[in-house]
Amino acid sequence: QVQLVESGGGLVQAGGSLRLSCAASGSIFTINAMGWYRQAPGKQRELVAMVYSGGSTNYADSVKGRFAISRDGAKNTVYLQMNSLKPEDTAVYYCRLLGGLLGSFWGQGTQVTVSS
Repeated sequence: QVQLVESGGGLVQAGGSLRLSCAASGSIFTINAMGWYRQAPGKQRELVAMVYSGGSTNYADSVKGRFAISRDGAKNTVYLQMNSLKPEDTAVYYCRLLGGLLGSFWGQGTQVTVSS
């Protein structure tokens, strides 16, 4: 089994920054990708950013230029640096791990609230 533990959420004013972390542990044999999704009240969960095993990244258009994803392979940890935060970034942020044959795993979520 794989466990994902997220940290770094909180309350910040618009224009501020936060850094999310997600550490994976357990029976990890292959990590094809790790990243972040978010879900705002009344909305569907959406991709924020992913980093793949080869180093490539993928971002939602709404966060390009403001958010940066990175990964520490030795620690099985992924980070999301969020700058220039906007009220519309308010959501629960979920870490996701794509483990090949093991399938997909989700963290428990961490709340990010941006006040105007």
